Amino acid sequence: MRLTSARPAPQRTVLSSFVSSRNLVESAINSSPARLAILAFLLIVTLFTVLLMLPAASSNGQSTPLHDALFTAVSAVCVTGLTVVSTADHWSFFGQAVILLGIFIGGLGTLTLASILALVVSKKLGVRGKLIAQEAMNSGNRLGEVGSLLRIVISVSLVAEAIIALWLFVRFLTLGETPAQAAWHGVFYAISTFNNAGFTPHSDGLIPYEFDLWILVPIMLGGFVGSLGFPVMLVLIKKGLVFRTWNLHAKLTVQMSLLLLVVGAILWGLMEWDNVKTIGTLSTPDKIVHALFASVMSRSLGFNLVDMNAMTSDTMLLTDMLMFAGGGSASTAGGIKVTTIAVMFLAILAEARGDEDVKVYGRTIPPGAMRVAISVIVMGGTIVAVGTLLLLRISHESLDRVLFEVISAFATCGLSTGLSGELPAEGKYVLTILMFFGRVGTVTLAAALALRERRTLYHFPEERPIIG
Repeated sequence: MRLTSARPAPQRTVLSSFVSSRNLVESAINSSPARLAILAFLLIVTLFTVLLMLPAASSNGQSTPLHDALFTAVSAVCVTGLTVVSTADHWSFFGQAVILLGIFIGGLGTLTLASILALVVSKKLGVRGKLIAQEAMNSGNRLGEVGSLLRIVISVSLVAEAIIALWLFVRFLTLGETPAQAAWHGVFYAISTFNNAGFTPHSDGLIPYEFDLWILVPIMLGGFVGSLGFPVMLVLIKKGLVFRTWNLHAKLTVQMSLLLLVVGAILWGLMEWDNVKTIGTLSTPDKIVHALFASVMSRSLGFNLVDMNAMTSDTMLLTDMLMFAGGGSASTAGGIKVTTIAVMFLAILAEARGDEDVKVYGRTIPPGAMRVAISVIVMGGTIVAVGTLLLLRISHESLDRVLFEVISAFATCGLSTGLSGELPAEGKYVLTILMFFGRVGTVTLAAALALRERRTLYHFPEERPIIG
């Protein structure tokens, strides 16, 4: 008689399958973390779309159509803030909680998510995974410290959001809301603000609070700090406010952000100063507050105090430019990023001076960084142009409204003229794709190009084509 050992074959099969799956994911993480991050974003969007389509997610107990659920899921995970249905009226508490969770997850960013996924799956980051995480946070730290930096990123997010939530909780309480309402609204605005999402739990948004500095100031500060990016926050935590000790990225990001904030506020205020449909009837202090608020919101946050359709055409164009610029790299903000603009401006300045190198603050910017900046700008402009052409064809609306909505989607800003809700299903799908490309496209391209740089053993003879 043949004896067989009583071994737990099913358990062994499950264990071997788990190990094989983990090895496969770990290999994918270390070979192409950026690509895996995009896949992770797609999976997260799919999950949140399914959750938002559940009858429990809507206030009327009915299933939300696919195009509306998908649009909202992508808008939340890509921290955009564009909506096709009212967040306050259409979604139940469960639906709003799903949206809020999507905002928090999406705010961490594609490359950070890939690094976290590597830590969760394999309990460690491979060398290439650490390089991607280091690139995502623009960190000059040793590779062995990347894991701790990721934990700091999450901790900074939670602490900042907790401070904003507590402040707003107290304010909403003083305005007569119940403790439960004040707590929910405080948490919702805190996560939406710090992650530059622009979702609001109130049906009228922030318009009822347009003169309440106790609400507007923390939202502006939270959104501005969030738009600086985790690399800058880490520098500020370690170096404080001593400007000369900052690295080049932090210096350029803070300077460009402040410059765009001030210039944007001045121009927005001047353009709308006498417009009775927006701020023309307000007092001078209130006009200044509205201008500052609009400048911060246009950079990526997406809350509004005035009707976007009531703005003048030149103000809409200015807002388009601010949205396209966006915030800092590896931040919760969108756009092509302020450091991209800074690098291109410095390159133009060096060319005008006849300098061979692009230099600033005692540092030389390598040609590879300028090539990445050019690639990001060209890709961003191309995506906006194609999206605008498609929506013009679909909606038959005016160019200013369509361009405004397209740039807001691509730059993950969230300001809207209301066109998103008026579009047919195919138009919503176009904006959905724009939001996804805007969130994961430029940063992934930049990281991929930076890591694919290779040395050649020979150079062809130089020949300069005629330019201009």
